[in-house]
Amino acid sequence: MLDEATFTPGDLDLSALVNQVDHWDRYPSTTTAQRLERLQNASIVVTNKVRLDAELLGSLPKLQLVLLTGTGTDHIDLASCQARGITVCNVTNYGTSSIAQHVFTLLLALSTNLLNYANETVSGAWSEGEHLLPLRYPVSELEGKTLGLIGYGTLAKGVEKLALAFGMNIVIAQRPGGAPQPGRLSMDALLAKSDVVSLHCPLVDNTYHLINAVALRKMKPTAILINTARGAVVDNAALAEALKSGEIKGAGIDVLEQEPPPADHPLIQPDVPNVIVTPHIAWGSVEARQRLLNKIAENLLAWLKGEPINVVS
Repeated sequence: MLDEATFTPGDLDLSALVNQVDHWDRYPSTTTAQRLERLQNASIVVTNKVRLDAELLGSLPKLQLVLLTGTGTDHIDLASCQARGITVCNVTNYGTSSIAQHVFTLLLALSTNLLNYANETVSGAWSEGEHLLPLRYPVSELEGKTLGLIGYGTLAKGVEKLALAFGMNIVIAQRPGGAPQPGRLSMDALLAKSDVVSLHCPLVDNTYHLINAVALRKMKPTAILINTARGAVVDNAALAEALKSGEIKGAGIDVLEQEPPPADHPLIQPDVPNVIVTPHIAWGSVEARQRLLNKIAENLLAWLKGEPINVVS
């Protein structure tokens, strides 16, 4: 296990996984420079964020199985794994409730200007006033607003379920590069119509910087963008400029193009208004992470039986 601390701080039951193999080398984290030494004798690797590139894989003749602690595969050279007979298994549909909840945590906080009002209270502004605190920041209701979903898999449908409970209208984008589907809107139409745009698409060639400066200009100036998908689906620098210029109202971001972000990352600067950036934790409820570990254990058991499941390479 190369980066155990990224999926459990010690609050999960890993017995279903670890009891299947006689010996594990378990590391809370692994740097790029440490990968080769730690993997040289490994036949099975569990990884969340550690990159397994073609050069590294070429130096690991004993490696047979890669167990991903998540759905995304952009940090794994799948072609090299396939060429070398290395099985790669991922996990899907473990974090829908957690991620949908996080989407609405961000959306509700932005819609009510929650952080601004909480800061007003802590700063003493409310205590110093003679009457109720002036409504310095606009508060808007979600009922009747339109939510645009880009990507319509299990996660997006979980968000849709909550949105309907709030009385929102739902529109769904045509998949970029995909065959036309009835009832789906073009990207341009969805961006123009939506009060909230929530991203749930994978990071592939045709979704890289899908939300760029041009796309942001097509959104309503009152719109909110939510990204719990992959950081590079959004041009982070363009989003920062759009927020500063008022092209859109706000953004709730759980994923960035570079993680961890450098100190000068454009979206975490103090002059960028109406943005909430969380450190890639939408998936991180205790319940979701335990489901994740249980599914990894199922992937390992199936592979040991010679009947691998959830194979992506």
